[in-house]
Amino acid sequence: MLACVRRRLLTVILQTQKFSQPSRDMRLVQFQAPHLAGPHLGLEAGDERGVIDLNAFDSTLPKTMIEFLEQGEAALSAARRAQTTTLPVLPRSEVTFLSPVTRPDKVVCVGMNYVDHCKEQNVPVPKEPIIFSKFPSSIVGPYEEIVIPPESQEVDWEVELAVVIGKKGKYIKATDAMAYVAGFTVAHDVSARDMLMRGNGKQWLLGKTFDTFCPLGPALVTKDSITDPHNLKISCQVNGKVMQSSSTSQMVFKTEELIAWVSKFATLYPGDVFLTGTPPGVGVSRKPPIFLKKGDEVQCEIEEIGFIVNKVV
Repeated sequence: MLACVRRRLLTVILQTQKFSQPSRDMRLVQFQAPHLAGPHLGLEAGDERGVIDLNAFDSTLPKTMIEFLEQGEAALSAARRAQTTTLPVLPRSEVTFLSPVTRPDKVVCVGMNYVDHCKEQNVPVPKEPIIFSKFPSSIVGPYEEIVIPPESQEVDWEVELAVVIGKKGKYIKATDAMAYVAGFTVAHDVSARDMLMRGNGKQWLLGKTFDTFCPLGPALVTKDSITDPHNLKISCQVNGKVMQSSSTSQMVFKTEELIAWVSKFATLYPGDVFLTGTPPGVGVSRKPPIFLKKGDEVQCEIEEIGFIVNKVV
C-alpha cells in the first residue's frame, strides 16, 4: 500500500515539474523572469523550448552572454554539464526572452550578399564585401515590438543569418575564422528605405539604426549544433504571407570570408554580431512597393535556428 502511494506521489511530482532531457544542440539564451533579479543566462530545452537557468545550475557563471563568451571554454564546459544533467525547466510562459546578445561592441552588416538578391536588384554581384553597420542600441529581443519612427514612411523587412563572435581577433585568416565563431542566431535587419535611398546623403547608417531596428534571437545556437550554416532555409513572413524564401547557400561571401575581411580593419570582440545579408523579396522591390505599417507582424525564420516574431507599432 505504501509503495503504491509513493508511486502515485512520484507521478504527480513528475507531471507538475518539467525537467530537461540531454540534447546535442546547445541553444544559449538571455532571459528574465518575475522571480529573478535582472537578466539571467539559460539554455533552451525540450520540444516546447522551456529554459534551464544556467545561473541556478552554476552560480559562478556570468549573467550576460558577452561575459559568458569572454570566459571561453570554461563557461561552455559548464553549459555542457548542465545540458547533460536532468534539471528543472522554466516554462516559456514564465520567462521573457531577451536578445541573445545585448550591447555588443559592434554590429557589422553586409550589403548585397545574396546572389538572388543581387539579381532582384539588378546589380552586379560584389567583388568584395559591402560593409556598413547598425548601432548596438538598435537591438531588441526576439518577440519585442518594432517601432516605426516618425522620420520614415518606408520601413522594410530583411531576414538575415547573424553570426556571433566568440573570441577576440585581428587579421584573422579565412581558414581559421570559424574558430572565432561562437554561434548563429536569426536577425531582422529592419530598414527605413526613404532614409537609405534619399536621406543622409544616401549613406545607409541612419536608415538602418533606428531604435528597435535589429531584433535578434531566439537563441545563440552554437556552431557545433548547426549542420551547415551556409545551406539553411531562410524566410520572412509578413502577416502570415511569405515574402522572402531562399537558402543561405546563396550567400556571396561566407562567414569565413566576412570575418577575414572585417578583421583587417577592426579588432573583433566576443559578442560582436555580423548580419550576413538578406535574400530577395524585400518590400521596396515589389511592384508596387510594400512597406510595414502599424499592426503588422513579421516572422523571420532560419532552419535549425528558429524564428523571431515582432509586431510593428
